[in-house]
Amino acid sequence: MRIIHLGIGHFFRAHQAWYTAHAADGADWGIAAFTGRSTALADALEDQDGLFTLVERDADGDRLEVVSSIAEARPGSDVVRLAELAADPRVAVITLTVTESGYRLRPDGTPDPDDAPLAADVVELRSDAVPRSPQTAVGRLLLALDARRLAGAGPIAVVSCDNIPGNGTFLRAGALAIAEQVDPALAEWMRDAVSFVSTSVDRITPHVAVDPAELEAAGWSDAAPVVTEPFADWVLEGGFPAGRPQWEAGGARFVDDIEPWEHRKLWLLNGAHSLLAFAGLVRGIETVAEATADPACRIAVEAFWAEAVDVLPAGVEHVRYRERLLERFENPRIEHRLAQIAAEATVKVQFRFAAVAERTLAAGRMPEESARAIAAWIDWVLAHGGRPEAPDARGEEVARAAASADPTAALVALVSAPLAASPAFLDLVRAARTEPSDSETAHAAPLA
Repeated sequence: MRIIHLGIGHFFRAHQAWYTAHAADGADWGIAAFTGRSTALADALEDQDGLFTLVERDADGDRLEVVSSIAEARPGSDVVRLAELAADPRVAVITLTVTESGYRLRPDGTPDPDDAPLAADVVELRSDAVPRSPQTAVGRLLLALDARRLAGAGPIAVVSCDNIPGNGTFLRAGALAIAEQVDPALAEWMRDAVSFVSTSVDRITPHVAVDPAELEAAGWSDAAPVVTEPFADWVLEGGFPAGRPQWEAGGARFVDDIEPWEHRKLWLLNGAHSLLAFAGLVRGIETVAEATADPACRIAVEAFWAEAVDVLPAGVEHVRYRERLLERFENPRIEHRLAQIAAEATVKVQFRFAAVAERTLAAGRMPEESARAIAAWIDWVLAHGGRPEAPDARGEEVARAAASADPTAALVALVSAPLAASPAFLDLVRAARTEPSDSETAHAAPLA
């Protein structure tokens, strides 16, 4: 095994595991994959020698493929095995898919001093306990890196594959800051020996069940299949000091500047997904395909796109990209449920809507459409009394903001301090709200 992965899930298996299986030298690059909390998926994959079925589903039918790049599947709690692998000089890459909120870092990548699990991991990593047992993704990453340092196993690349702008830079800032608290010698070693690679990842992979009879008809049984779309994209920026698979054979691209690619994907694909979720759920719509067919939802998405492309870097192709996105969204056989997309909504709004609004304001224009998108999120939050059922690491903050005298201003402040400080922007959001309260109307000021 030469790759460690933190965060076994549907997307990892449809994306990084698939790309590794399709690498020109994929047979030389087995993956040891660790779960987050649950052990069920690791158990299922171990029972199948790491093999699983990937079902590529489009309007015309399915294409089934057995992916064989996972050599070992372990529960995340197996930190002894994690450290053992990281100390092996043959291991060259650590990848992560732990969701945006799973890093437990502030927007600039620095650790939140009030985050109790991260603080507990610092204490754990500084202790003499054997084995040390950190609980967070970043804590386990640091455990692995420290084991590598102590073994003298050489440099390594860490590759974040989550939807965070500049995810490599983001993770590097947080990991180094926490390492300084744990052991300055670890932080110093990381600066010299660890490359944090930034990526843009793209493949719609909903959590849907596969009919066992469908697989049996194809000739095999699988307890852990994955359904995904035929489209896949992976763009990477950064060095791999200990080597990497030839992912180019599967279509991956290596670039000097990832920012244009990640913004295009985060704002146009992920932003549209979130907007369809918030606007669609309050209308009783359940899937992306259904929401895309709804005239009001589709108009909202296309209007947001028009504003977002104005703040994309010059020269980034977006016309064909948007056309292709609509085709992908309309795929009736990819049952991508809006309730799943709505999970961890606060951090998604921050990176997808607020980022566009901030840049539009900085360019001297009023961000009317991103204000409408944020209003759709607020309407969805307040329609559930401030406590939507979708999981959200910042759910308690959302509930407190929703219960405040001016919920629009309080909720905007959760995703962007600059936007919350703009009376004109807040008025745009209030005007786009379906039912702003009387108290909010009293806060409104003339648009500047």
